[in-house]
Amino acid sequence: MERHRSLPDVLGGSVFVLIGGAFVVGSLSYDLGTPLRMGPGYFPLLVGAILAVLGLATVVKGLVAGEVLSFGPIPWRAVAVIVLAVLFFGFAVRGLGFVPTSAVTALLTTMASRRVRPAVAVAVTAGLTVASTLIFVVGLQLRIPLWGPWLSF
Repeated sequence: MERHRSLPDVLGGSVFVLIGGAFVVGSLSYDLGTPLRMGPGYFPLLVGAILAVLGLATVVKGLVAGEVLSFGPIPWRAVAVIVLAVLFFGFAVRGLGFVPTSAVTALLTTMASRRVRPAVAVAVTAGLTVASTLIFVVGLQLRIPLWGPWLSF
């Protein structure tokens, strides 16, 4: 009997175990309280433990009953562009403001694919910028300036 192992399940489950474990360890520095009078550390402890258990179950499934999958070539260009876009948003949102930063971020992530045409990328960028502005600034009322101090209008 041949046993198959699923590397994506093992890696993904391991990430969940690590993140859940970090939440559990972080929650221990807060007062846990009791189930009837929960302290500030109770909910992160509970969520972290559940996440770690689900991750452990995924690792076990990947080791015992996984299917053989091949990853294929890694799209390094897309990985680099998306990481660059996230870093750009984090560093530029206070200086440029929400609208231009989210537009550039959306454009960069859209252009990560080689199959997207420039006209489609611009349309997706406009739609994502309007939608994210309506959701985060108008709907959730986040206090992020629409236009930042780096832009002198």
